[in-house]
Amino acid sequence: MVESFGQRLQERSADLGPLCVGIDPSVTALQAWGRVDHVEGLEFFSLALLEASIGTAVAIKPQVAYFERFGAAGYVVLERLIRDARAADILVIADAKRGDIGSTNDGYAAAWLSETSPLCVDALTLSPYTGVAALESFFTYAQSGKGLFVLAATSNDEGRGLQRSRSDDGESVEDMVLREIAQRNATWRQGAGADALGGLGVVLGATRQRPEFDLARLGGPYLVPGVGAQGATPDQVGRLFERCAPGSVVVNVSRAIASAGPERAGLRDAVRRWRDDLASVL
Repeated sequence: MVESFGQRLQERSADLGPLCVGIDPSVTALQAWGRVDHVEGLEFFSLALLEASIGTAVAIKPQVAYFERFGAAGYVVLERLIRDARAADILVIADAKRGDIGSTNDGYAAAWLSETSPLCVDALTLSPYTGVAALESFFTYAQSGKGLFVLAATSNDEGRGLQRSRSDDGESVEDMVLREIAQRNATWRQGAGADALGGLGVVLGATRQRPEFDLARLGGPYLVPGVGAQGATPDQVGRLFERCAPGSVVVNVSRAIASAGPERAGLRDAVRRWRDDLASVL
């Protein structure tokens, strides 16, 4: 059986800790580094954060929108970032939030998860609002070791009304997503062992209250935004995921690390500090 993304994440987190460095080259971020909002600034920012992360963070998470706004030139930079990160043996989670239906999902999945694609990454974020079952094209790639993080409870306030709304059966949307992902992981674990971590995960913001679903039952990894600039602390993360398996939680920190740049020493120190603070609670 192919090793799942969850298993790879657990193994690497045991050595490196739970930090994922978010790479968000927004206009504001580039200007804060004294860079013009141009593709050269995009490349400088992205590669500097990658360099600071290697050997300390378990993963990087490029926000695809900030590359996409430069069109083809932005995708060239993103492809280089992915290529350099994979060469440095750091996991890459593309924050692209893809998700549609049918053959459209076939195309999205091939673009981000096929080894023949220049955009191929280790894991991808997905939107479930066409239905979790509609994401089957992506789930197929999880069987070959790719990771998926489906939005369940995001860190932004605007999402809470939708994600906490309830079905006719009284189940909240966020709990429905968690339950359906857990069921798929459980099926995979029947062949891999009850303690194995599957490749299907969810996005669950650290700024959110604990869902009704028992988070320890997911059987896959969590990607946790909302820490740092959005206000959540490592202690909050530790309390929210206190019963989850070691290595099953990867915590994204973006602006709080980028604010230490552009000096490389400052970035490296910030990455190490956040890694150590998060490792102490997970």
